Amino acid sequence: MQAERTHIVDAEAVATIVTKVGLGQLYDLTIARMEAALTGGPGAPVEMKQRDGFLLETPQLGLLEWMPAVRQGTTVSIKMVAYNPHNPVKNQLPTILSTLCAFDTDSGHLRAVVDGTFATAVRTGAASALASRVLARPDSAVLGLVGCGAQAVTQLHALARVFSFSEVLVHDKDARAERSFAARARMPEGLVRVAPLAEVEERADVLCTATSVGPHEGPVIRGTSLKPWVHVNTIGSDMPGKTELPLDLLRAAVVCPDHVEQARAEGDCQQLAPEEIGAPLPDLLRDPDAHRRLSPVTTVYDSTGLALQDLVMVEVLEELARDLDVGHHVFIEATADDPQDPYSFLPAEVTRSLAGTAGARR
Repeated sequence: MQAERTHIVDAEAVATIVTKVGLGQLYDLTIARMEAALTGGPGAPVEMKQRDGFLLETPQLGLLEWMPAVRQGTTVSIKMVAYNPHNPVKNQLPTILSTLCAFDTDSGHLRAVVDGTFATAVRTGAASALASRVLARPDSAVLGLVGCGAQAVTQLHALARVFSFSEVLVHDKDARAERSFAARARMPEGLVRVAPLAEVEERADVLCTATSVGPHEGPVIRGTSLKPWVHVNTIGSDMPGKTELPLDLLRAAVVCPDHVEQARAEGDCQQLAPEEIGAPLPDLLRDPDAHRRLSPVTTVYDSTGLALQDLVMVEVLEELARDLDVGHHVFIEATADDPQDPYSFLPAEVTRSLAGTAGARR
Protein backbone atom coordinates (compact mmCIF):
# COMPACT_ATOMS: atom_id res chain seq x y z
CA MET A 1 0.00 0.00 0.00
CA GLN A 2 1.37 3.39 -0.96
CA ALA A 3 2.09 5.79 1.87
CA GLU A 4 -0.63 8.39 2.38
CA ARG A 5 -0.03 12.08 2.30
CA THR A 6 -1.16 14.62 4.87
CA HIS A 7 -3.22 17.56 3.66
CA ILE A 8 -1.69 20.83 4.89
CA VAL A 9 -4.30 23.58 4.99
CA ASP A 10 -2.14 26.60 5.76
CA ALA A 11 -2.93 30.31 5.97
CA GLU A 12 -2.76 30.73 2.19
CA ALA A 13 -5.22 27.87 1.69
CA VAL A 14 -7.59 29.27 4.33
CA ALA A 15 -7.47 32.66 2.63
CA THR A 16 -8.41 31.04 -0.69
CA ILE A 17 -11.26 29.14 0.97
CA VAL A 18 -12.71 32.29 2.52
CA THR A 19 -12.30 34.20 -0.74
CA LYS A 20 -14.17 31.60 -2.75
CA VAL A 21 -16.80 30.61 -0.20
CA GLY A 22 -17.39 34.03 1.35
CA LEU A 23 -16.90 35.04 4.96
CA GLY A 24 -20.61 35.25 5.74
CA GLN A 25 -21.29 31.86 4.19
CA LEU A 26 -18.42 30.36 6.20
CA TYR A 27 -20.00 31.65 9.42
CA ASP A 28 -23.40 30.28 8.38
CA LEU A 29 -21.90 26.87 7.59
CA THR A 30 -19.95 26.82 10.86
CA ILE A 31 -22.99 27.80 12.93
CA ALA A 32 -25.13 25.08 11.30
CA ARG A 33 -22.48 22.34 11.61
CA MET A 34 -21.72 23.32 15.21
CA GLU A 35 -25.36 23.17 16.19
CA ALA A 36 -25.65 19.69 14.68
CA ALA A 37 -22.54 18.48 16.52
CA LEU A 38 -23.59 19.89 19.88
CA THR A 39 -27.15 18.58 19.70
CA GLY A 40 -26.35 15.14 18.33
CA GLY A 41 -27.85 15.92 14.95
CA PRO A 42 -27.11 14.17 11.62
CA GLY A 43 -23.75 12.45 11.39
CA ALA A 44 -21.76 9.93 13.39
CA PRO A 45 -21.69 10.29 17.21
CA VAL A 46 -19.23 12.81 18.58
CA GLU A 47 -17.57 13.13 21.97
CA MET A 48 -14.70 14.99 23.55
CA LYS A 49 -12.24 14.80 26.39
CA GLN A 50 -11.72 17.65 28.83
CA ARG A 51 -8.83 19.80 27.72
CA ASP A 52 -5.56 19.81 29.58
CA GLY A 53 -2.28 21.66 29.31
CA PHE A 54 0.51 23.60 30.90
CA LEU A 55 0.35 26.93 32.69
CA LEU A 56 3.47 28.77 31.51
CA GLU A 57 4.83 31.23 34.05
CA THR A 58 8.07 32.25 32.34
CA PRO A 59 9.20 34.31 30.56
CA GLN A 60 5.62 35.68 30.80
CA LEU A 61 2.27 34.26 31.84
CA GLY A 62 0.76 32.00 29.19
CA LEU A 63 -1.06 28.75 28.56
CA LEU A 64 -0.54 25.81 26.19
CA GLU A 65 -3.39 23.32 25.97
CA TRP A 66 -4.52 20.32 23.93
CA MET A 67 -8.18 19.71 23.12
CA PRO A 68 -9.19 16.23 21.77
CA ALA A 69 -12.49 15.15 20.23
CA VAL A 70 -13.77 12.33 18.01
CA ARG A 71 -16.46 11.72 15.43
CA GLN A 72 -16.80 7.93 15.66
CA GLY A 73 -15.84 6.11 12.49
CA THR A 74 -14.38 9.20 10.84
CA THR A 75 -12.09 11.65 12.61
CA VAL A 76 -10.13 12.19 15.79
CA SER A 77 -9.21 15.84 16.12
CA ILE A 78 -6.82 17.53 18.47
CA LYS A 79 -6.08 21.20 18.77
CA MET A 80 -2.92 22.61 20.27
CA VAL A 81 -3.68 26.14 21.41
CA ALA A 82 -1.45 28.74 23.01
CA TYR A 83 -2.72 31.75 24.96
CA ASN A 84 -0.15 34.52 25.39
CA PRO A 85 -1.73 37.90 26.22
CA HIS A 86 1.57 39.74 25.67
CA ASN A 87 1.81 38.58 22.05
CA PRO A 88 0.31 41.59 20.22
CA VAL A 89 2.75 44.04 21.82
CA LYS A 90 5.85 41.91 22.36
CA ASN A 91 5.79 39.51 19.42
CA GLN A 92 3.39 41.16 16.95
CA LEU A 93 1.34 37.94 17.01
CA PRO A 94 -2.27 37.19 17.96
CA THR A 95 -3.00 36.47 21.62
CA ILE A 96 -4.27 33.02 20.63
CA LEU A 97 -2.31 30.78 18.26
CA SER A 98 -3.36 27.24 17.44
CA THR A 99 -3.06 24.29 15.08
CA LEU A 100 -5.70 21.66 14.27
CA CYS A 101 -4.90 18.03 13.42
CA ALA A 102 -7.29 15.44 11.99
CA PHE A 103 -6.53 11.72 12.29
CA ASP A 104 -8.32 8.90 10.48
CA THR A 105 -10.12 6.69 13.00
CA ASP A 106 -9.52 3.49 11.00
CA SER A 107 -5.76 3.77 10.47
CA GLY A 108 -4.58 6.53 12.79
CA HIS A 109 -3.15 8.32 9.73
CA LEU A 110 -2.59 12.06 10.18
CA ARG A 111 -5.03 13.11 7.49
CA ALA A 112 -4.81 16.90 7.79
CA VAL A 113 -3.01 19.73 9.56
CA VAL A 114 -5.05 22.92 9.50
CA ASP A 115 -4.43 26.45 10.72
CA GLY A 116 -6.30 26.81 13.99
CA THR A 117 -5.76 30.49 14.76
CA PHE A 118 -8.39 31.77 12.33
CA ALA A 119 -10.56 28.72 13.03
CA THR A 120 -10.57 29.33 16.79
CA ALA A 121 -11.69 32.93 16.39
CA VAL A 122 -14.49 31.93 13.99
CA ARG A 123 -15.79 29.00 16.05
CA THR A 124 -15.82 31.05 19.27
CA GLY A 125 -17.91 33.70 17.56
CA ALA A 126 -20.19 31.05 16.10
CA ALA A 127 -20.81 29.53 19.55
CA SER A 128 -21.77 32.94 20.93
CA ALA A 129 -24.16 33.38 18.01
CA LEU A 130 -25.82 30.05 18.83
CA ALA A 131 -26.19 30.88 22.54
CA SER A 132 -27.37 34.42 21.83
CA ARG A 133 -29.95 33.24 19.31
CA VAL A 134 -31.61 31.32 22.15
CA LEU A 135 -31.03 33.66 25.10
CA ALA A 136 -31.04 37.21 23.71
CA ARG A 137 -34.10 39.12 22.56
CA PRO A 138 -34.60 38.56 18.82
CA ASP A 139 -35.08 42.30 18.32
CA SER A 140 -31.72 43.14 19.96
CA ALA A 141 -30.45 46.26 18.20
CA VAL A 142 -27.39 47.41 20.15
CA LEU A 143 -24.28 45.27 20.53
CA GLY A 144 -21.71 46.21 23.17
CA LEU A 145 -18.13 44.97 22.97
CA VAL A 146 -15.79 45.31 25.93
CA GLY A 147 -12.36 44.43 24.60
CA CYS A 148 -11.47 45.32 21.01
CA GLY A 149 -8.97 42.61 20.07
CA ALA A 150 -9.16 39.94 17.40
CA GLN A 151 -11.88 37.96 19.14
CA ALA A 152 -14.16 41.00 19.31
CA VAL A 153 -14.08 41.21 15.50
CA THR A 154 -15.31 37.65 15.04
CA GLN A 155 -17.87 38.02 17.83
CA LEU A 156 -19.36 40.93 15.90
CA HIS A 157 -19.34 39.14 12.56
CA ALA A 158 -20.87 35.92 13.91
CA LEU A 159 -23.56 37.74 15.89
CA ALA A 160 -24.37 39.86 12.84
CA ARG A 161 -25.43 36.63 11.07
CA VAL A 162 -28.18 36.25 13.70
CA PHE A 163 -29.17 39.83 14.64
CA SER A 164 -29.72 43.08 12.73
CA PHE A 165 -27.74 45.54 14.85
CA SER A 166 -28.32 49.24 14.32
CA GLU A 167 -25.36 50.21 16.50
CA VAL A 168 -22.19 48.62 17.84
CA LEU A 169 -20.59 50.30 20.87
CA VAL A 170 -17.00 49.35 21.70
CA HIS A 171 -14.69 49.99 24.63
CA ASP A 172 -11.13 48.99 25.46
CA LYS A 173 -8.49 50.18 27.91
CA ASP A 174 -6.12 50.29 24.93
CA ALA A 175 -7.00 53.44 22.98
CA ARG A 176 -5.21 52.12 19.87
CA ALA A 177 -7.40 49.02 19.84
CA GLU A 178 -10.49 51.20 20.18
CA ARG A 179 -9.50 53.53 17.35
CA SER A 180 -8.59 50.73 14.94
CA PHE A 181 -11.57 48.48 15.64
CA ALA A 182 -13.98 49.97 13.11
CA ALA A 183 -11.43 49.49 10.31
CA ARG A 184 -10.65 45.93 11.41
CA ALA A 185 -14.34 45.10 11.71
CA ARG A 186 -14.99 46.19 8.09
CA MET A 187 -18.64 46.90 8.83
CA PRO A 188 -20.78 49.63 7.20
CA GLU A 189 -19.58 53.14 7.98
CA GLY A 190 -21.19 54.63 11.06
CA LEU A 191 -22.29 51.32 12.59
CA VAL A 192 -19.36 51.04 15.03
CA ARG A 193 -18.69 53.74 17.63
CA VAL A 194 -16.20 54.02 20.51
CA ALA A 195 -18.07 54.75 23.74
CA PRO A 196 -17.38 55.07 27.48
CA LEU A 197 -17.81 51.84 29.40
CA ALA A 198 -20.85 53.21 31.24
CA GLU A 199 -22.66 53.89 27.96
CA VAL A 200 -21.78 50.45 26.58
CA GLU A 201 -23.28 48.82 29.66
CA GLU A 202 -26.39 51.01 29.74
CA ARG A 203 -27.34 50.65 26.08
CA ALA A 204 -26.34 47.13 25.02
CA ASP A 205 -29.00 44.51 24.31
CA VAL A 206 -26.23 41.97 23.72
CA LEU A 207 -22.90 42.50 25.49
CA CYS A 208 -19.65 40.62 24.84
CA THR A 209 -16.63 40.76 27.12
CA ALA A 210 -13.55 39.61 25.21
CA THR A 211 -10.56 40.82 27.18
CA SER A 212 -7.11 39.64 28.17
CA VAL A 213 -7.61 40.51 31.83
CA GLY A 214 -5.13 38.71 34.06
CA PRO A 215 -5.99 36.18 36.78
CA HIS A 216 -7.70 37.84 39.77
CA GLU A 217 -7.76 41.22 37.96
CA GLY A 218 -11.46 41.16 36.98
CA PRO A 219 -14.21 42.14 36.70
CA VAL A 220 -14.01 44.19 33.51
CA ILE A 221 -17.53 45.67 33.75
CA ARG A 222 -19.51 47.11 36.65
CA GLY A 223 -22.76 45.33 35.79
CA THR A 224 -24.93 47.73 37.79
CA SER A 225 -26.66 49.62 34.95
CA LEU A 226 -27.41 46.87 32.43
CA LYS A 227 -30.78 46.52 30.76
CA PRO A 228 -32.93 43.96 32.64
CA TRP A 229 -33.07 41.71 29.55
CA VAL A 230 -29.44 42.01 28.46
CA HIS A 231 -27.65 38.89 27.28
CA VAL A 232 -23.91 38.70 28.04
CA ASN A 233 -21.35 36.52 26.28
CA THR A 234 -18.25 36.27 28.46
CA ILE A 235 -15.38 35.15 26.23
CA GLY A 236 -12.12 36.04 27.93
CA SER A 237 -12.27 33.81 31.03
CA ASP A 238 -10.16 30.83 30.04
CA MET A 239 -7.78 29.95 32.87
CA PRO A 240 -7.92 29.45 36.63
CA GLY A 241 -8.43 32.74 38.47
CA LYS A 242 -9.36 34.66 35.32
CA THR A 243 -12.90 36.10 35.35
CA GLU A 244 -14.61 39.03 33.60
CA LEU A 245 -17.99 39.50 35.28
CA PRO A 246 -18.85 40.72 38.80
CA LEU A 247 -20.23 38.11 41.16
CA ASP A 248 -23.42 40.06 41.89
CA LEU A 249 -24.27 40.07 38.17
CA LEU A 250 -23.67 36.34 37.86
CA ARG A 251 -25.86 35.55 40.86
CA ALA A 252 -28.68 37.73 39.54
CA ALA A 253 -28.52 36.17 36.05
CA VAL A 254 -29.25 32.82 34.47
CA VAL A 255 -25.75 31.54 33.66
CA CYS A 256 -25.36 28.98 30.88
CA PRO A 257 -21.84 27.60 30.30
CA ASP A 258 -20.57 25.81 27.22
CA HIS A 259 -19.30 22.99 29.46
CA VAL A 260 -20.09 22.94 33.18
CA GLU A 261 -16.91 21.31 34.55
CA GLN A 262 -14.63 23.33 32.31
CA ALA A 263 -16.39 26.61 33.12
CA ARG A 264 -16.13 25.88 36.85
CA ALA A 265 -12.38 25.36 36.43
CA GLU A 266 -11.54 28.18 34.02
CA GLY A 267 -14.61 30.32 33.24
CA ASP A 268 -16.69 32.88 35.06
CA CYS A 269 -18.50 29.96 36.69
CA GLN A 270 -15.43 29.67 38.93
CA GLN A 271 -17.25 32.21 41.10
CA LEU A 272 -20.44 30.18 41.43
CA ALA A 273 -21.62 27.13 43.34
CA PRO A 274 -22.90 24.21 41.23
CA GLU A 275 -26.53 24.96 42.08
CA GLU A 276 -26.12 28.54 40.76
CA ILE A 277 -25.23 27.36 37.23
CA GLY A 278 -27.88 26.88 34.57
CA ALA A 279 -28.20 24.64 31.53
CA PRO A 280 -25.13 24.15 29.30
CA LEU A 281 -25.07 25.17 25.65
CA PRO A 282 -26.04 21.75 24.20
CA ASP A 283 -29.19 21.72 26.36
CA LEU A 284 -30.09 25.23 25.17
CA LEU A 285 -29.83 24.10 21.58
CA ARG A 286 -31.80 20.87 22.05
CA ASP A 287 -34.79 22.68 23.55
CA PRO A 288 -34.52 26.33 22.48
CA ASP A 289 -38.18 27.20 23.08
CA ALA A 290 -37.89 26.28 26.74
CA HIS A 291 -34.91 28.56 27.21
CA ARG A 292 -36.11 31.48 25.07
CA ARG A 293 -38.57 32.23 27.85
CA LEU A 294 -35.55 33.42 29.87
CA SER A 295 -35.20 36.49 27.63
CA PRO A 296 -37.03 38.89 30.04
CA VAL A 297 -34.19 38.33 32.54
CA THR A 298 -30.43 38.81 32.38
CA THR A 299 -28.66 35.82 30.84
CA VAL A 300 -24.97 34.94 30.57
CA TYR A 301 -23.22 32.53 28.23
CA ASP A 302 -19.93 31.45 29.84
CA SER A 303 -17.71 30.52 26.89
CA THR A 304 -14.50 28.61 27.61
CA GLY A 305 -14.19 26.82 24.23
CA LEU A 306 -15.02 23.22 23.34
CA ALA A 307 -13.00 20.57 21.57
CA LEU A 308 -16.18 19.64 19.68
CA GLN A 309 -16.18 23.12 18.18
CA ASP A 310 -12.63 22.50 16.96
CA LEU A 311 -13.65 19.14 15.49
CA VAL A 312 -16.30 20.98 13.48
CA MET A 313 -13.77 23.52 12.23
CA VAL A 314 -11.16 20.98 11.11
CA GLU A 315 -13.88 19.02 9.31
CA VAL A 316 -15.26 22.11 7.60
CA LEU A 317 -11.90 23.52 6.51
CA GLU A 318 -10.54 20.13 5.41
CA GLU A 319 -13.70 19.48 3.38
CA LEU A 320 -13.62 22.91 1.72
CA ALA A 321 -9.88 22.62 1.00
CA ARG A 322 -10.46 19.27 -0.65
CA ASP A 323 -13.42 20.51 -2.70
CA LEU A 324 -11.53 23.62 -3.84
CA ASP A 325 -8.24 21.76 -4.32
CA VAL A 326 -6.18 24.11 -2.16
CA GLY A 327 -3.37 23.45 0.31
CA HIS A 328 -0.41 21.10 0.05
CA HIS A 329 -0.01 17.33 0.37
CA VAL A 330 3.14 16.03 2.02
CA PHE A 331 4.49 12.74 3.36
CA ILE A 332 4.95 13.15 7.12
CA GLU A 333 4.72 9.59 8.45
CA ALA A 334 7.67 7.24 7.87
CA THR A 335 5.76 4.52 6.01
CA ALA A 336 6.59 2.59 2.84
CA ASP A 337 5.82 -0.68 1.04
CA ASP A 338 6.43 -3.05 3.96
CA PRO A 339 4.55 -2.04 7.14
CA GLN A 340 6.60 -4.53 9.18
CA ASP A 341 9.95 -3.12 8.09
CA PRO A 342 10.77 0.10 10.00
CA TYR A 343 13.60 0.87 7.52
CA SER A 344 11.66 0.36 4.28
CA PHE A 345 11.25 4.09 3.70
CA LEU A 346 15.02 4.62 3.74
CA PRO A 347 17.20 4.54 0.59
CA ALA A 348 18.65 1.12 -0.21
CA GLU A 349 22.25 2.29 0.19
CA VAL A 350 21.51 3.36 3.76
CA THR A 351 19.99 0.05 4.76
CA ARG A 352 22.85 -1.90 3.11
CA SER A 353 25.30 -0.01 5.30
CA LEU A 354 23.57 -1.37 8.39
CA ALA A 355 25.12 -4.80 7.76
CA GLY A 356 28.56 -3.33 8.30
CA THR A 357 27.64 -2.06 11.74
CA ALA A 358 26.54 -5.45 13.08
CA GLY A 359 28.64 -6.40 16.04
CA ALA A 360 30.50 -3.10 16.03
CA ARG A 361 29.57 -2.49 19.66
CA ARG A 362 30.21 -5.17 22.23
